[in-house]
Amino acid sequence: MAEKKKNEAEPQSKEEQIGFHKGALSTLAKERQEMARILQIVEQLMQMHIGALKDLGVDLQKEAEQMVKEQKKEKKPIEDIL
Repeated sequence: MAEKKKNEAEPQSKEEQIGFHKGALSTLAKERQEMARILQIVEQLMQMHIGALKDLGVDLQKEAEQMVKEQKKEKKPIEDIL
């Protein structure tokens, strides 16, 4: 009268474990490929916007340097924060 519950984990055979891990790796490799594709698209779009800003006369290097200077000014020592 002691029936096994269906939700109890039964030990998997070595072949089942191998299949599970191979399937997981296959899926993750496909996910990684898709992420790389998306990243490439984003990079292309950013380059297009950078080119358009340069054509409009915006000096992105100068603006980046100004942002760094502003961030350094705003940064407080850890003692002041505590």
